[in-house]
Amino acid sequence: MIIHIVFSTKDRRAFLEKELRAAMHSYLATVARNTGCECYRVGGVEDHVHLAIRLSRTLTIADLVEQLRTSSSKWLKTQWPILKDLSWQRGYGCFSIAPKDSDALIDYIDCQPTHHQKQTFQDEFRMFLDRNGVKYDEADLWD
Repeated sequence: MIIHIVFSTKDRRAFLEKELRAAMHSYLATVARNTGCECYRVGGVEDHVHLAIRLSRTLTIADLVEQLRTSSSKWLKTQWPILKDLSWQRGYGCFSIAPKDSDALIDYIDCQPTHHQKQTFQDEFRMFLDRNGVKYDEADLWD
């Protein structure tokens, strides 16, 4: 199963400066691979991350996301002490992707900086929820 995982910094704070993003994306890819998953792409901007991953048959999505977020948070705080207040939002999005759509997802992730010159994370996330038929209460999305 190919999945698209999206998660944000708490309160969408712009912690993820350009200088550290490449290292963090590489770290997240390594964490995913160490769980037995295949990581096709990691990307994002100052306040959120997107991952394109083939899920291991022995791992749940919740366990994968927990490992990604917990280990990356600790790693970021160790590498950049200025990020001592960084935390990830409690919720996250995970959407299954047809294999034929994986190239489009990778392109989408690669274009995040350009894409977010026109659209906020909140609008983007609502679009994914709507496109995938996920009913939601706006009050529950932005913890």
